[in-house]
Amino acid sequence: MKQYQYIARDLSGVRKEGFSQAATATDVLNWLREQGFTPVSVDEVAADAQRRPRRARRKRIKSADLSALCWQLTTMVEGGIPITSGLEIIAEDIENTQLKEILEQLSQKMQTGETFSDSIAEFPRVFNNLSRAIILAGETGGSLPTALKRVAEYFDNRDKLARQLKGAMAYPIFVFVFIVLIVAFMMTFIIPRFAVIFDQFGGELPAFTRGFMGVYDVVRTNILYIIGSVFVLIVLGVFTSRTKQGHYAFSRIALAFPLLGSIFRQAFVAMFCRTMSTLLGSGVSVLEVFDILAEMTNNDIIKDAIIRTKARIVEGSSVSLSLASAGFFPNMVVKMIQVGEESGSLTRVLDRTAGYYERKVDSSITTVMALLEPVMILTVGAIVLTVVLALYLPIFSMSAH
Repeated sequence: MKQYQYIARDLSGVRKEGFSQAATATDVLNWLREQGFTPVSVDEVAADAQRRPRRARRKRIKSADLSALCWQLTTMVEGGIPITSGLEIIAEDIENTQLKEILEQLSQKMQTGETFSDSIAEFPRVFNNLSRAIILAGETGGSLPTALKRVAEYFDNRDKLARQLKGAMAYPIFVFVFIVLIVAFMMTFIIPRFAVIFDQFGGELPAFTRGFMGVYDVVRTNILYIIGSVFVLIVLGVFTSRTKQGHYAFSRIALAFPLLGSIFRQAFVAMFCRTMSTLLGSGVSVLEVFDILAEMTNNDIIKDAIIRTKARIVEGSSVSLSLASAGFFPNMVVKMIQVGEESGSLTRVLDRTAGYYERKVDSSITTVMALLEPVMILTVGAIVLTVVLALYLPIFSMSAH
């Protein structure tokens, strides 16, 4: 007989947790159903696990966590469960202690009479302005389940986009680190041994080898100064990025960076269209939409474009003309929004435009990966070939005589 830990709920949604001995997990599932419970999880544990308290994990709250929370709340609210009870039920099953504490505090605040939107406003690092605005609009319009669903979809899309951008950056960073390690290994273990051999030759080395060894000697002699200079440059870069002019310059460089800059632009356009569609569809005003969008980016170039667009809208211009005057948004986005405004289907058009740019981001990342892979391979090959030629050319020259 094995020991199993189970989590289940009764017909009223009350959680039941305990341990049971059975031959298989299926036997435990069948037993729970016979008792009138709905199984949530059945896990095999060690015999002494019942006496050991499970250590809760305190970790960063991710978009996936918030998406799952909103989907669960949507299901519960649609099923008639009060949102305070839903928060308590979800908190019982969450292993992330930070999110668990927040949900418990939200439930307590709402029990004292606060609305859900006012309660989450006290946790701005977890629930951003977009989610608060959508939920507030849902509460005001009496459609909270729909609002929660929109917030869940937003966190889903944001998590997907973040993973795509991290994937685009991971490969070149990995290869760059790999190249640095190869060079460090060669300079530490291989080249010094050949330098000793060259000293024993007593003859004239080929020009290519002399140049290579000269560069090696300069690097070896000044390695501490080189490392120190790199460290100082990094510190200066971090310090400069915190100034207004420096942050603006880094924002411009990020968008102008070869290959990756275009991906960042497309990713923001996709997020812009998806977010704007979500907010407008939830009943948030256009001006408030642009206030929220301006807070969703740290890039000064993009933020300035959004602020200029809002200023033109305040002056009475249409959204499409205001976007065109900002000078940042692609002509296709401007034209699609113009069509949406004229046809009265702006949210639907924005959704389609967001889908188009999300697919374009996928395609761009695939293209960049396809280009970077051979470039990185050629770079590593060129470094190795240079070292091999420089080190073995004297040996080849001796064998030719």
